[in-house]
Formats: sequence, C-alpha cells, structure tokens
Amino acid sequence: MARQQDPSRPPAGTPKTLKNRAAVRTAAAVTAAALTAVPALSAAAPAAADSEGAADTLTIAASQPVDSLSPFLAQRLISTSIHRLAYDYLTNYDPETNEPIPALAESWKTSDDGLTWTYTIRDDVTWSDGEPLTAEDVAWTYTTMMEDEGAATANGNFVANFASAKALDDTTLQIKLEEPQATMLALDIPIVPKHIWEDVEDYSTFDNDGFPIVGSGPFVITGHKPNQSITLEANEDYWRDPPKFDRLVFRYMPEQDAQVEALRAGEVSFVSNLTPAQADALKQTENVTVNVADGKRFQGFTINPGASTQDGQEFGDGHPALKDRVLRRAIMRAIDKKEIVESVYGGYAQAAGGYIPARYDRYYWEPKGGERLDFDPDAANRMLDEAGYERGDDGVRVSPEGDRLEFRMHVHNDRPDYVAMGKLLVERLADIGIEVENRTVDPGVLSDALHSGEFDLIFTGWTVNPDPDYVLGIHTCGALPTEPGTMRSDAYFCNEDYDRLYEKQLATYDDPEARAAAVKKMQRILYEEAVVNVLTYADTLEAYRSDQIASIQVQPDPGGNIWGQDGHWSWSSAVPAADAAAGMGVSTGALVGVGAVVLVAIGGGVYLMRRRAAGAEDRE
Repeated sequence: MARQQDPSRPPAGTPKTLKNRAAVRTAAAVTAAALTAVPALSAAAPAAADSEGAADTLTIAASQPVDSLSPFLAQRLISTSIHRLAYDYLTNYDPETNEPIPALAESWKTSDDGLTWTYTIRDDVTWSDGEPLTAEDVAWTYTTMMEDEGAATANGNFVANFASAKALDDTTLQIKLEEPQATMLALDIPIVPKHIWEDVEDYSTFDNDGFPIVGSGPFVITGHKPNQSITLEANEDYWRDPPKFDRLVFRYMPEQDAQVEALRAGEVSFVSNLTPAQADALKQTENVTVNVADGKRFQGFTINPGASTQDGQEFGDGHPALKDRVLRRAIMRAIDKKEIVESVYGGYAQAAGGYIPARYDRYYWEPKGGERLDFDPDAANRMLDEAGYERGDDGVRVSPEGDRLEFRMHVHNDRPDYVAMGKLLVERLADIGIEVENRTVDPGVLSDALHSGEFDLIFTGWTVNPDPDYVLGIHTCGALPTEPGTMRSDAYFCNEDYDRLYEKQLATYDDPEARAAAVKKMQRILYEEAVVNVLTYADTLEAYRSDQIASIQVQPDPGGNIWGQDGHWSWSSAVPAADAAAGMGVSTGALVGVGAVVLVAIGGGVYLMRRRAAGAEDRE
C-alpha cells in the first residue's frame, strides 16, 4: 500500500534571506535583553568557533579530507555526510526510529509482483539556483547510474537491478525492476540536478567543484579548500524547516589531540571519534557536552587473498600464502577482541561477532559454538603446524611453498584507536610465528595501497545504515574492480554462495524475517572465509560546545549518534546557543519541539516569520 506523507505537515515556507535571518535574530535578542530574563554569557567563555559571523557558524572538526564532491564518486564518510546536507534523497530515515519516511517522495505504491514502484514527488522543491526539482531529475540521476559506469562508482549497487526509471510527469516517478528489491525505500542516492549534470563529459573524473554547488538540501556547498576546509551556507528556501545555523564549516584536522584542544578553546564546535580518555576528560570540561552512543560502525581489517579484476586479471603483490583459508582463520584465532575492547577502547566498545553491529538487532549475527574463531593462540599454532607452516630459526614461520610469513599491515595514522589496535596485532601475530611490518600511514597512502592491491593486511571500517544492503553489496563479485585501480569495496572477496544469498535478500521485499535470515547467512560466510575481519563495534564518542550549540538531534533518539547519521538531522536541527538565550532560557528539548510557538509569545511575532511549528517530520 502507498504510504502518505503526514497531512498535518504545514506547507513549505516562503523563501528567506540571510539578511532577514540576521534581522530576526537581532530582534529576538533585543526583546530578550529588554525583558532581562536571560543571563549574559560568561565573560570568560572561549572564542567562538569561527571569527566570521561566529554565533551563526557551526564548525566541525574532520579527521579526513573529502575524496570527491561528486555524489557519483564519493565514498568516504566525510564526503557522504556533506552530501546528505547538500542534496535530497527519495526517502529518509526517521531520526527517532530509523524507519523509512517520506522525503522527495511524498508517497509510494508497488505492484502486486513487486516489480513496479510508483512514487509521488513533492511539487514544492526547488534547486538552490531557483530551478524546480521534478521527477525528471530523480529519473535522470538513476538512469545515468544505470547507463554510465563512472556514475555508478559509489552507489551503483542500488540501481543494478533497475530495468528503467522514468518520469511519467513532473510529480510521478516510475521504477521498473528486473527482480523484486527490498531496498526501494532505502535508496541512499543523492538526487542531482539534470540541468547541471547532463553536460558533464566524464562522470568518473568530474569532481563537482563549481561553487556554489547546486543542490536541494538544507545547506549549499559554497567553498572547498583542499585538505583545509569545506564551507556550507544555509539554504533558506529548503522545503523543510530551514537550518538554524547560517553556516557550517568542516575543518580538516588530522590530529585528534589538536581537535580536542580546539574544542576546549572554542575554536571548533564539534569533534567526533574521541578516545575513551579524551571523552572522560571532556566530561569534566565546562561548556562541553559529551555524547556516548551505541556504535553503528565496525572496526576491523581485510586480508589480501590475491587482488584481481572481475574478469580474473590478477594484479598487486599480496603475499601468496594469504590465499590459504587456514592461515587467515589462524590469524583470527591469534587476536584477542576482548583485549582490544578494554585496552584500546576502555570498555567503550563491544567485541564483534558478525559484520553488522549489534545496534541493528534484526540483522545482527554472531557465531555459535564450534564455529567461533575465539582467541586461542595454542589452537592457532596447531592449525599452522598441521598445515605445514614450519617455524624458522628466528621463530617466523615459512609456508609450505617456502614463503616467509612476513606481512605488511597498513593502518590509518589519523585514527588513534586503529594505531593502538595495529600495535596489538603485531604482538599477537608474533605469538603464532607471523612477522608484521606495521605501516601507519596517511589515509591517502592507505587508499592507494588498497586500490593497487599492494598490501597484505589493511585496516578498515564502515558505517552501517539501517538497511545493510550497501555494506553487504561491496563484497559481491560485482564489486571487484573492472580494471586495476578501480573498486568500490575494501576487500578482494568473491564467493558464489555469498552472491546468491545477496540476490536472495535483495529480492525479499515483503518478508523482513526471511530477508534477515539470508543476511545472517551472508555474515557467516564472511566470518568463515576470514578475508573481511571485524574486531569491534566501538561506541560513538563525540562532544560539542554547549555554549555554541544549545541542542542537537541524535539518531536514533534516544541514545543515538550525532556524527555519521543517516540524514542531515544533527546539523539542520542544531540550535545556536545565542538563539536559545534569546528564547528566554527555554529548555533545549522545548526549543526543538515547540521553539517557534514559545518564541512567538516572547518575541511579539518576530520568530513566527522565521520558523514554522514543528510537525512530526520537522523533528528529522
């Protein structure tokens, strides 16, 4: 059945300008000052996060640079997070429940056989250059990905099963499928403007760096200084409630300690990926709020079993012994996940079972009984002894073919937890006769090693969405590179049984439990083959300046994360502390839920022009 948008939702507001925003904010502040109901901010408060329009700017510390500003190419979390702010999607995930909700599609229906999906597209959305967004833009985005390999680089798995995507009129999108597809309400594909993109000659190289970048999300990307920062400005014509901050700045700061010190000094508004020690220390810091959430990301490493393209062309220089499943499984038995949880994460993590974090209970799987590869170095040594890996005079084993077990391990130098895990792995693998060269390198160097197949072990981590199809799809045979140097996965893994199960789960759109069963079987294969090895699900540890940000939406709510959400809710909902002060000290929860109504009562109608009353979908 078609799911309709909440009919009680107010219509999109009229276009606004930054000049009007400033006037509104000033008027509210003057009113509040006249009533003398809000105490002044402490004179000892640190400098605001951005010297230009400080109170209106939210500065986010980022530990990695963007890989691309093109939605067709971007795969790093920093890049996809920015695209969620700059573009709309067909549907969104509810910020409280993570369930699919309307976005560009107000409603939808499917045929009895599940092969035809028809979406009603909103008629009140415009691109940031003023052009209307229609069903044709959505159809063109999907069709381009279907027909152009370059455009399919980042998210091609979502449309691989599409037979066609057509706009029947400006507000009606029809998608026909080859087989039923369970992800039709979870197509995590940014919709791009046809009138901008249709003249691009090569989608595999176009970086989308003409500013301001035309989009339809709550923010507009207005500037990028490579390896320094990305700036976004509020889209005042956004069809949902527009953002409260005028500007977002993602500032590239590769050193985690430098990020924390910048937060303490008020030079940035938000930091993520805190270490346990940093989080515990910041809990005692004035004007800083620490958020702890169950992890939606896994941490682990992949083993190079031999890099090859989809047509079987081998490349790279991975250690030949790693093609042996016995050796890969012995490596896993040498690693103590519980030790990592305690010594690396200070208890702020969970030892991993399967590929999908425990936060997603429907899809979570963990091995049972005899199938577990638990920490047991004695068992690992026996496995290697029986397989003919003899120890040399220096204690390092040699394969039956005569190759010394000396492996290169690439570790991100911008992740303190990965650096610490890498050191532990060196020690534990030495216990079973494996020598590891620990290469702690820049993420760009690590990425180059991955794509060239010139590694043995390489650290990785993926943020898992409420629908796990994407992270499952990157380990299908179809995710292998078509030629050396191009891939959308982080492992050279190909297994026919896994692929069959992937197709089965994807086609099971009308039976959630049957789909979950297939997903769990896929995780068992990954676990048993020990190419993709998950170590932990680390808690999300993050912090923000509460004297700059009065309130912010987590996902799911309660107990969810701020960074890496499946949506734009955190940054589009964030309320500047200056606005909260102008609101006469109303609690942050009240500001999120009924801020416009309360401020109208205080500000004599001024804020009624700026914000609509929050409906069910405006809490996103």
